[in-house]
Amino acid sequence: MSLTSSLFSGVSGLSAMGNAMTVIGDNIANVNTIGFKSSRVTFQDVLSQTVATNSGSAQVGRGTSVGEIAGQFAQGSFESTESPTDLAIGGEGFFIVRHPKNESEQYFTRAGEFRFDKDGNFTTPSGYITQGWSVRRNEATGDVEDVGSIQDIQLESFTSPPEKTNKISIITNLDARGKDNTVGPGVPLATAWDGRPGAGINISDLAFEYQTTVKAFDALGSTHDLTLYFDKGAGDGSYEYIVTCNPEEDMRDIFNSDEDRGRGLLGRGTLNFTTDGLLASQTFERFVGNSGGNLAVANSSWTSGTPKVSGDWSGDPAVLAGGPPATETYTFTVAPPAASADPAADAAAGGGIVVGTNPVVLNWTAVGSGKTGTISVPGDFKNGNSVEGPDGIILSLEEGTDVASGSTFDVVISAGDPNALDNADGWSDMSGDFQNQHFTVGADFLGGSNRTTEMDIELDMGIAYDGSNWAPAGLSSTQFASASTTVFQSASGYGAGSLQNISVDVDGIITGQYSNGQVTPLFRVALGKFQNVQGLFKEGGNLFSETRLSGSVITNRPGTNGLGSLAPNSLEQSNVDMASEFVKMITNQRAYQANSKIVTTVDTMLGDTISMKR
Repeated sequence: MSLTSSLFSGVSGLSAMGNAMTVIGDNIANVNTIGFKSSRVTFQDVLSQTVATNSGSAQVGRGTSVGEIAGQFAQGSFESTESPTDLAIGGEGFFIVRHPKNESEQYFTRAGEFRFDKDGNFTTPSGYITQGWSVRRNEATGDVEDVGSIQDIQLESFTSPPEKTNKISIITNLDARGKDNTVGPGVPLATAWDGRPGAGINISDLAFEYQTTVKAFDALGSTHDLTLYFDKGAGDGSYEYIVTCNPEEDMRDIFNSDEDRGRGLLGRGTLNFTTDGLLASQTFERFVGNSGGNLAVANSSWTSGTPKVSGDWSGDPAVLAGGPPATETYTFTVAPPAASADPAADAAAGGGIVVGTNPVVLNWTAVGSGKTGTISVPGDFKNGNSVEGPDGIILSLEEGTDVASGSTFDVVISAGDPNALDNADGWSDMSGDFQNQHFTVGADFLGGSNRTTEMDIELDMGIAYDGSNWAPAGLSSTQFASASTTVFQSASGYGAGSLQNISVDVDGIITGQYSNGQVTPLFRVALGKFQNVQGLFKEGGNLFSETRLSGSVITNRPGTNGLGSLAPNSLEQSNVDMASEFVKMITNQRAYQANSKIVTTVDTMLGDTISMKR
């Protein structure tokens, strides 16, 4: 083997040490790069040359080369920042980002310096869009759940939509020393309300004992004042109340004219208290206004589907005496009011049908216009819907729709056109949960932009005391001998709001805080990991891409499946160890010097060889 091979061994050492210094220089240069992962150089020998010896063959090395430049993915230190969208990963994993112009180009980074751009995208400083899941809150459990697959984190709107009010809680103490302030003893408080235009004051201060107002939101985000007026009832331990709104905002289609006093009157009820001043029971009636129903006179033909009774009859025959027999057959149908409520009661109770073995005739007496009359049929009554005798159908009754209990109307029957039932304000009794005393108040408001919005609001005045429960008085309305006051008041719903702040928690959930007080989970940041992180390919810009050596990315939530948790308001610093790099620099410098000595020494030896020929 010639001396020249030694020269090339030295050159290989110079080359390898040069590459090592390049890696060291890159590490030191990125000592302040966010999320940077240092690299380490390892060396390997090259193919050896086999030479013959007296004891057999032997191998002579040919120098060195770079064996591997491996990334070091140890955790870097955290730097605290003032930006809530700065994120650091405490443990394994990478943020997943994609190229802004190519959805298929996916990259990975440890640098969590993110911000929202003008289009609402959650991006890196270079514009790469962060990936994650859309989320929603489970109203039953309160947990935040992921929705769908991984997607771009993008805020499509920087506003929070309004939510209409559906529940109002008002806990009051009503003075047990109060008196009935209405126009007369026993006169309902509702009669003192005047919602007509130009009425000025809708209700006199002398008509009630106490009032309280709560703001309600409609579906458009507009606010409306709901005012409750309370007045001492006729008996001890009783208070009546009415629920009202601004008459000008009342758009319910239950009034015949603007001169209706009930405009703005939503409901009325009573609160009954025990002798200890605890709430015992509550009633509520929703105001339904004028019914607008019709009393119609129809012909005698059958209506499709009307049930009838036929066959043998039992009971004593009815005897009708006096008056000429009717020559026409009429069917009277009373149409119920347009309003409905639950519970409802039959408009008439205890009615029946006359039955007999022979044809039954009715006495028909015409009455003057505007007067009332009665058709009276003597005899035994049997329940049923229609009567069919041997000589044909004489009387047909069509089953009507229930009318809400508490609504009473005077009916005038005539043989002419249908007569409207108007100018009769009605109230519908409403059922509720006795223990929780929840009732529903209905309203139809004039909202923003001249649009009407319908609302049903649950009214809660506390927990009733029935002798078996011992609920604290602070959770329920009371009647103590102290000034009337509102102890507690709350209303669900809210208006529209604009995004004010963004926060991210350790689980990667991005939450928006809005000007309307709402705190809404929006997205969850996704993390990915690899079986072989050293197999990742450096793309520059703090980005890595997967390769065949790294394997496919495994995605999951932060803090699960071996992935690290997130640290908001933090950035991961470079994991370069300056002291270690300086030590490597020294050792590589000396190695380089030693390899250069090989070259100079061999050069001297070659010179000595050449000088032998003189």
